[in-house]
Amino acid sequence: MPGLYFEDFEIDHIYVHSLRRTVTEMDNMLFSNMTLNPQPLHIDRHFCETQTEFGQPLMNSLFTLGLMIGISVNDLTLGTTIANLGMTDVRFPHPLFQGDTVHVTSKVVSKRASKSRGNAGIVEFEHKAFNQNDDLVAICTRQAFMRKRPAEE
Repeated sequence: MPGLYFEDFEIDHIYVHSLRRTVTEMDNMLFSNMTLNPQPLHIDRHFCETQTEFGQPLMNSLFTLGLMIGISVNDLTLGTTIANLGMTDVRFPHPLFQGDTVHVTSKVVSKRASKSRGNAGIVEFEHKAFNQNDDLVAICTRQAFMRKRPAEE
């Protein structure tokens, strides 16, 4: 697995993830419907064109959050994370629209060994998602419970 172990993370290191993704109307419709979210801001183009300042549907913010974290997985935590412990300070400072292309960075904010498990530690990341114009569309702090490198036999 290409994920990093607890020991591999250095505080203040910024990872620029190479995966990018253009978001679509289908992404928005499927995610909103799968989560039973009938918000017209996501699924009703006519409403958005005639009754909002945006003039078009906004991408569902929880989809945006999930995409931001998902883009980071291959570079950081694939096969080496035990669990997500929490996400805080989640913000969406600029709208994300259908047709926008998302790219992501992740900064290691802090890390500490687990007090209850000798084979694990907690790494805190600051994830940021940007659109194709480098507008910040999402940011969050995430605490991940990470495996330590296995002892050599």
